[in-house]
Amino acid sequence: MNNRKSLQTILEDLKLQESFRENIVHWHTIEAKPAKTDALPFVLHPKLVEALEKKGIDKLYTHQKEAFELVQKNKSIVAVTPTASGKTLCYNLPIIQSILTNPNNRALYIFPTKALAQDQKSEINEMIQSSEMSLNSYTYDGDTPANIRQKVRKAGHIVITNPDMLHSAILPHHTKWVSLFENLKYVVIDELHIYRGVFGSHVANVIRRLKRICQYYGSNPVFICTSATIANPLELAENLTEVSMELIDNNGAPSGTKHFLFYNPPIVNKPLNIRRSATLEARSLAANLLKNKLQTIIFARSRVRVEILLSYLQELVKNQLGPKSIRGYRGGYLPTERREIEKGLRNGEIYGVVSTNALELGVDIGQLQACIMTGYPGNIASVWQQAGRAGRRHGESLVILVASSNPLDQYIIQHPDYFFKKSPETARINPDNLIILVDHIKCAAFELPFKQEEQFGGLDTVEILEYLTEERVLFQNGDKWYWMNDSFPAHNISLRSASQENVIIIDQTNIAAVKVIGEMDRFSAMTLLHDEAIYLHQGNQFQVEKLDWEEKKAFVREVDVDYFTDANLAVQLKVLEVDKQRCVENVEMAYGDVTVQAMATIFKKIKFETHENIGSGPIHLPEEELHTSSAWISLEKDLKRIGQERLEQGLIGVAHTLKHIAPLHVMCDPQDVHVVPQLKASHNEKPTIFFYDRYPGGVGLSERIYTGLENIILQASKMVEQCQCETGCPSCIGTDVVNNEGKSDVLKLLALFSEVGNCHDIKG
Repeated sequence: MNNRKSLQTILEDLKLQESFRENIVHWHTIEAKPAKTDALPFVLHPKLVEALEKKGIDKLYTHQKEAFELVQKNKSIVAVTPTASGKTLCYNLPIIQSILTNPNNRALYIFPTKALAQDQKSEINEMIQSSEMSLNSYTYDGDTPANIRQKVRKAGHIVITNPDMLHSAILPHHTKWVSLFENLKYVVIDELHIYRGVFGSHVANVIRRLKRICQYYGSNPVFICTSATIANPLELAENLTEVSMELIDNNGAPSGTKHFLFYNPPIVNKPLNIRRSATLEARSLAANLLKNKLQTIIFARSRVRVEILLSYLQELVKNQLGPKSIRGYRGGYLPTERREIEKGLRNGEIYGVVSTNALELGVDIGQLQACIMTGYPGNIASVWQQAGRAGRRHGESLVILVASSNPLDQYIIQHPDYFFKKSPETARINPDNLIILVDHIKCAAFELPFKQEEQFGGLDTVEILEYLTEERVLFQNGDKWYWMNDSFPAHNISLRSASQENVIIIDQTNIAAVKVIGEMDRFSAMTLLHDEAIYLHQGNQFQVEKLDWEEKKAFVREVDVDYFTDANLAVQLKVLEVDKQRCVENVEMAYGDVTVQAMATIFKKIKFETHENIGSGPIHLPEEELHTSSAWISLEKDLKRIGQERLEQGLIGVAHTLKHIAPLHVMCDPQDVHVVPQLKASHNEKPTIFFYDRYPGGVGLSERIYTGLENIILQASKMVEQCQCETGCPSCIGTDVVNNEGKSDVLKLLALFSEVGNCHDIKG
C-alpha cells in the first residue's frame, strides 16, 4: 500500500478531526527518555559476556547493574520498573553467574501464569544455548510429562513453576527434591503486584512453608522480586517473604515518546447518559491504525468481546491485509497457537492482536506501535502494563483508553490527574488470616513435624497446633506434632479462596470430555454460580446450568451472550466488636468484626455497555453466614428532611457509587469488597453503609477502606457531580434508584458522610 501513513501523520490527522477531538477528554504526552547505562560488571563470567554480546548487549541499564551488585552481596531485592525495561536480566544475570561459578547452586522461579513461565524459559534457554553453557533450565507445571519430572527434580539448575504447583506438588513431596532444597540459593517472584488479597495471603504462607523446608535442608535463599508500579512494592515484598529487602526503582531503560489519550465515546441517550459502545469505538479506532499497517494491540475485557472485535476487524481490513494478519489471543488457545501468534507479532507478520489481559503480563511480543484498551482494566497497574505493550524501548507510540459507561471507567476518564499524578494503589495481604493460616499449618505439618518452639506466622502457633490435635488432625508426641490423617491436605486447599468448603465448577460443554475448570468459596457462589448465572473463566463465558448446593458442584456450559448477571443479596449485618472508631456530631465511622447473614434473592441480566436491565429471575438457595471484618459509616438518626423512602433510595445510590470507587483505592477486584446500605443498622439504629471483606476472617481490605474513607467519599461525590446525566444513571448512582431526585439525594447524603473528615479517634 503506497499511501500508508506514519503514526505521526495519523496523529496530526486525528487532531484535525472534530468528531474525534470532541471525544478526547485528555491528551497526555510522555516525552522520550534516553537510556541510563553502566559498564558490564568486570566479574561477569566470560560465557555470560559472550551470550550478552550475541544479543547486542554491551552495557547494562542502571537498574540491572544495581540488581546484579546487590544480589552478588546476597541481598534480597524488589525491582520496580515499567514493562519492557529489561527486568528479566535483574535476576537472570546474577543467577546464571552464580551457577556458572558453582554448578551446585539452584534457583526456583515462580511466575503467576504458565504462558509467562514458558516465555521466560525460552529466554533463559536462548542465553544458555547461544554460549553453550552447561546449565539446565526446566519448567515444572501440570503440563510437564511424567517421564522428565525426575530429571527436573534431580538436574534442574533453574526450576520454573507457579504458586499452585509449588503448593500442591513440590513442597508436599520435598523428599523427592532434596538436590533442589539443599542447594537452593535464589527464589525469583515475578509480577509481585499480582499477589494481593486472598491469593497473596495464601502465597505468603506457601513462602513460609518453602523457607521452613529450606531451613530443614540447610539452605537460606536470596529472594529476587519484580513488580509493576504500585504504591508499596517494598512493603508487599517484605510481607510476602518475611525477608528484609532492598528497593530498586531507578529505571535506566530508554523509552520513546508515548501519546496517552483518554477517549470517552459520544452520548447517545442524554437523560440516561448512555454512551456509544466502547467496543464499536475501539473497532473504528483500531481499523484506522491497522489499515496503515501500524502494529496494534487491542485489549478487551472478556473472550466474547475479543471474538466480536476480532471478527469486526478481520472483516474491515481483509482486502488490505492478509486473512491471518489480525489474530485473537486469550485463555483457551492451545500453547502452539499462542507461540505462533507471539512469533508473528515479533517478526511483523501479524499487524494486529485482540487480547484479554492474557498478554498484559510480560510475555515477549516485540515492539508494537499502538495499544487500544476497550474499557478500564480495573486498576492503574494493569493500565500501565497494557500501555507498556506499545512503544517498547524506542519510537513513538500511541495508547488510547476507550471508556465504557461503567462508573469506574467514567471516574477514571474524567480524572486524568488522579491517574497520571499519583499511584494510589496499595497491594494488601493478610497472611495471618486465621482460616488461611490454619490451612497452611496443616500443609506444613504434613511436610515436616512441628517443634514446640517453632513459630509459623504472627499468631500463637502452639495454640493452633493444640487445636488441630483436639480435632484429631495432628498427633502430639513429646514436644513435636505430627500429621496423622490419611488425606493429603494441599489437594483440598485452593490458593484462590479463603473458604474450606468450595464449590467445584464443572464444564460440560463437551459431554465426551467433562472437566473441572475451577472452584469458588460458598459465599461467592451464591451470587456468581446460581442457576442461569453467567460465569467468566479466563475470559470465556459460561452459563450455570445447575448449582448442586448439597454436593457443592456447579455445572456450566460455554455460551456467547452480550450480557452479564448480577445477583441481589438480602444481607443482615451484626456488629460483633468495634476495634476502631472516630466520630463527629452527625457522623460515626468504625471498623471491626461483623457477622453477615446473606441470602441471594433475585438476579438481573445486564447488557454490556449500556448496562440496561434485560431480564431477571429468582434464586433458590439457603441462607449463608460469614464472619468477617467490616468498615462502616453511620449518619444521625434524624433525617426527616429527606423522607424515609427517598432516604432508602439515596442510600442505595450512595452504596452503588462507593462500590465502584472503594476497590480502586484498595487495589482489589470489585467482587472482593461488598458495600451494603442499611436504613437502620441493628447496632445503632442509624442509616449506615457497610463495607465488608467477602472472605471469612477478612484480608485487610475493609481496614484500608476505614483509613481512607474521607478520600473515597470525596471521589464518589466528584464522580456523581461530574456525570452528565440529569437525575441519575448507570454511570453514577445505578439503575435501582428510580425517583427524579435520586442524583441530588445521593449528593446530599455524600456531603453529610464527608463530614467524617473532621472526626477525632475515640477508639483504636
